[in-house]
Amino acid sequence: MSKKIKIIVADDNRNLCQMLQNYLQGQEDLIVAGVANNGLEAWELIQTQEPDLIILDLVMPNLDGLGVLERINSRTTISRPKIIMLTAFGQESLTHQAMMLGVDYFILKPFDLDILSKRIRSLTQDMPSSPPTQSTAAAPIVTTAGSGLNLHVEVTTMMHQIGIPAHVKGYQYIRDAILMVVEDVSLLGAVTKELYPSIAKKFDTAPSRVERGIRHAIELAWERGHTDTLKRIFGYSMNIERQKPTNSEFIALLADKLRVMSKVS
Repeated sequence: MSKKIKIIVADDNRNLCQMLQNYLQGQEDLIVAGVANNGLEAWELIQTQEPDLIILDLVMPNLDGLGVLERINSRTTISRPKIIMLTAFGQESLTHQAMMLGVDYFILKPFDLDILSKRIRSLTQDMPSSPPTQSTAAAPIVTTAGSGLNLHVEVTTMMHQIGIPAHVKGYQYIRDAILMVVEDVSLLGAVTKELYPSIAKKFDTAPSRVERGIRHAIELAWERGHTDTLKRIFGYSMNIERQKPTNSEFIALLADKLRVMSKVS
């Protein structure tokens, strides 16, 4: 029998915590190691339980989600748990700060419990054996300040619709590449010199592996994805049946789509 995924739930909404606990405990491969209703309780549980993953609310009493993240990042001898952060509309500036502190996934309230459980499994499928380097926590992703659109959530949704499996390395590389290009479009002119090396540094790998990972993920999407979905997202920019986009084309098209959505919102 495989090891159960050990989870801590931290949210000041007691009803939500109870609902999450009941649902997660009903999953054969998940176990709730503790529930906290404020940041200080969450920090104590993290230290005593050493969870695989934390479901963390952004705004909590005593110590908010950002404070909990800062304390997690200050540890250097223990492997870092995966973090799913619960957010709400109107928290874009705080969400950006949380991104910079190394949150693995954002989910907007209200949310679907089945989608949450899938994200938990995909994030913990390949748990790191060592704590992240400083560059992981400080890697620039994207700011959503001044916009009602949570770009991190939108790019993740778009990638799922296209059919890129969340467990492949290229999934993370593409997600970060798109968000970085939304923030700084000039990176498209320096894909191999700046974009790939920046992503490689974050994930402690080689730029060539980032390039191959992205290419592999795109190929999987074209093999497994639905033609109608690909046409809807990419429009008439290419012949979906006859060609796959290059890495740069794929990143540029999705980044441009997100940039337009951000302006509209």
